[in-house]
Amino acid sequence: MTPLNIAMGFFFGIFLGVGCALAVMYSIYTGGYRKAIADSLCDPRPAKYTQLLQKAQAQEIK
Repeated sequence: MTPLNIAMGFFFGIFLGVGCALAVMYSIYTGGYRKAIADSLCDPRPAKYTQLLQKAQAQEIK
């Protein structure tokens, strides 16, 4: 093995792997955020949304 092969394997394995994982996590996060915004704009609001909203408001008061 040459040092170039080792460096390329390290770069593709570590840096790109971590970068892709972060991109996937960010996509999941923003997708959930968009869904939450869409649920808040629905009329009538979904039952799950109202339950979680009440729970969040109860925790905010404490």
